[in-house]
Amino acid sequence: MPHDIDPTLDRIAAQRTKLELRHSQALARLLEERQDLRGVNALADLVADSLRWSA
Repeated sequence: MPHDIDPTLDRIAAQRTKLELRHSQALARLLEERQDLRGVNALADLVADSLRWSA
């Protein structure tokens, strides 16, 4: 039975990674287009800065 769980966990982990990437890209794009939003949310600023440094 434990072998049945591993593919499910792998699939969930892959989905989560894709979702995180998509949200990070969308956040970076939004903050690039809307400079007035900078400083509104510290976590959003941190993510956007991290993405810029890793590019």
